[in-house]
Amino acid sequence: MGHTAPGPRTEPRSPRTVRVVIADDHAVVRRGLRQLLEAEGGFEIVAEAGDISGARRHVRGHHPDVLVLDLNMPEGSSLDAVPEIRTEAPDTAIVVLTMQNEPAYARQALSAGVLGYVLKDAADAELVEAVRRAAEGDSYLNPRLGARVAAAPPPGPPDGLSERELEVLRLIARGHTNLDIARQLFLSVRTVETHRAHIQQKLRLGSRAELVSYALEHGLMSG
Repeated sequence: MGHTAPGPRTEPRSPRTVRVVIADDHAVVRRGLRQLLEAEGGFEIVAEAGDISGARRHVRGHHPDVLVLDLNMPEGSSLDAVPEIRTEAPDTAIVVLTMQNEPAYARQALSAGVLGYVLKDAADAELVEAVRRAAEGDSYLNPRLGARVAAAPPPGPPDGLSERELEVLRLIARGHTNLDIARQLFLSVRTVETHRAHIQQKLRLGSRAELVSYALEHGLMSG
């Protein structure tokens, strides 16, 4: 009785190395994130950036699997840059690292196309999992924050503001000047100033920082 010849041996596949760009405006944070991922194994940090422009440049140049992006950067909120990064590098997943533990911020980030939302105070425990999941196309949200997002209904438009005032408020919150807003909405600068005055009066808010905070709390930035 003949014996069947053994087939060729198949070596077990080793998990692929996940290529990562780290973007944070603090060098000590970048160094800590690099050490955390490299100590875990299976990650290659291909570049680091200290601002949004650098992050976009490195993503375009290196085509990483994952971009780890600090939410607050010197040039403003990183969430404003997410749509452009997603357009420039659709195969790069984005994991946001932040101190912001409010559901509105997380909801806005996920709506913008971010796959991971990790709180800085939990980064040691969660970042590795979030980056791995993002590299596979899966999402990750800090569990405590995820429960709050699920429990809180999505905020609706604030009472008392017209649709046009909502448009103006969004653009103010994104850092546009009155002249920018006038050009985008095909209005006169005086009309934009009037809308802005009405918004501040209705919401009882004075500064741009207060308007930005209000827009974020009410989920208006991605509209």
